[in-house]
Amino acid sequence: QVQLVESGGGLVQPGGSLRLSCAAPGSIFSSSAMGWYRQAPGKQHELVATITSGGRTNYADSAKGRFTISRDNAKNTVYLQMNSLKPEDTAVYSCYQETTYGIGYWGQGTQVTVSS
Repeated sequence: QVQLVESGGGLVQPGGSLRLSCAAPGSIFSSSAMGWYRQAPGKQHELVATITSGGRTNYADSAKGRFTISRDNAKNTVYLQMNSLKPEDTAVYSCYQETTYGIGYWGQGTQVTVSS
C-alpha cells in the first residue's frame, strides 16, 4: 500500500502564497503521473493540476497563471506552488499518484484556508 504524505497547508491571507508538498515512497514515483485535487465544503472534488512522468503539466482554468506544479524525482516529491491566493481557493488539497500499472493512490489531504 503506497502512502502519500502531503504537507504545507495552512492559513494565509488573500494574495498570499503557499507551497504544498507530497512525498510518495517507493521506486515507482518517477514513472507515475501525479496530480493535485481539491474539495471545498459543499462543492465537488476538482482537478487543480497534473504533471506527467515526463514533466508535461496541465492546469484547471482556476489555477492557470497562479499555481505551478512541479516534481523532484530524486526526492520522490511533487509540489504545488500557489500564488495570489483567493478565498475561493479554500479547500482540502489532496495529492494523487497514477501508476503505470493502473492503480492510483491518494494522500490524506491538507487544509488550505485563505482568509483575512
